[in-house]
Amino acid sequence: MKLMVNLGKDSYPLYIKNNILSQAASYISEVFSGRRIIIISDDHVYPLYGSSLMKNLSEQYECHQLVLPHGEATKSFKSLPAIYTAMLNAKITRSDLVIALGGGVIGDLAGFAASSFLRGVSLVQIPTSLLAQVDSSIGGKVAVDLPQGKNLVGAFYQPSMVLIDPMVLDTLNERFITDGMGEVIKYGCIKDADLFHTLESHGSFEKLKEELPAIILRCVDIKRMVVENDQYDTGERMLLNFGHTLGHTIEQHFNYQRESHGEAVAIGMFQITKLAQEQYLTAPGTAKRILDVLQTYGLPYECGLSLQELTDAIALDKKNLNNLLNVVLLREIGSSYIHPTTLDFFKKSIRNI
Repeated sequence: MKLMVNLGKDSYPLYIKNNILSQAASYISEVFSGRRIIIISDDHVYPLYGSSLMKNLSEQYECHQLVLPHGEATKSFKSLPAIYTAMLNAKITRSDLVIALGGGVIGDLAGFAASSFLRGVSLVQIPTSLLAQVDSSIGGKVAVDLPQGKNLVGAFYQPSMVLIDPMVLDTLNERFITDGMGEVIKYGCIKDADLFHTLESHGSFEKLKEELPAIILRCVDIKRMVVENDQYDTGERMLLNFGHTLGHTIEQHFNYQRESHGEAVAIGMFQITKLAQEQYLTAPGTAKRILDVLQTYGLPYECGLSLQELTDAIALDKKNLNNLLNVVLLREIGSSYIHPTTLDFFKKSIRNI
């Protein structure tokens, strides 16, 4: 299946196909005619797929690789000198290519390095986690974290191509499948009541598995349409951050060591919907439906923190515009909107979340 992300001069193709990883060179040759490639990956993913990708690409290109430690802690400024040094040692120029082979951390970090090295080197995203396949590899957001918050330094830098191979998900451990389901559920919440109903009706990931390529496609297509309408995240694209205002602060509070991104977003989706229901901003019963589907797929819905512990980080949220905090809420499942407010929205409740 091929989709085009239509962004004028920044348009690019996106392919979803079983075993596409073994055919990467033929696809990449559609958008890249240079000589050198550097693959940036991590020590979980590269041992599984790096050698076969290198072998496939080396028939046409001069290939190099950099393997980084896995985990959110790698997505920091401390990692950038090693990446830039590897790119310099490989003699990467602006006519060469960076491939991000991994999950959301590698996609964001390698993408940021590609955007800033020599003021921009071409980038191909090959996402290997469910979360990256349905969300983070599409749309051109690249970033690193700061101690004060997640993704606070970054850029909009569209890839030249995205290659999604659902077969690689077979090697993920259960937690990373669960993590990705947090973002899948998000898409049902904000834009697709039918997708949400599909998730509700299957009752487990195993029962859903046969439909996974179609579900990935649906999530990707929703994100494609949203990004085409709002490439730079000043309007409709903010809807993609449903659950993230709380989720990012929860991740940061525990130094990215406890909840994964998808788990934190799951908590954020339920808790912000619960707050919105209490303030008559969301239809009654919406939070209960989210809670039920989170439990179905093994996702958390609470973290034990008070909202007061999180408000300082919430104040730094990137969706703060014109002195207002723009929180994403649901009218009901499948219908979302941006609600301009202040920190008082969170301070109206004194309970733990």
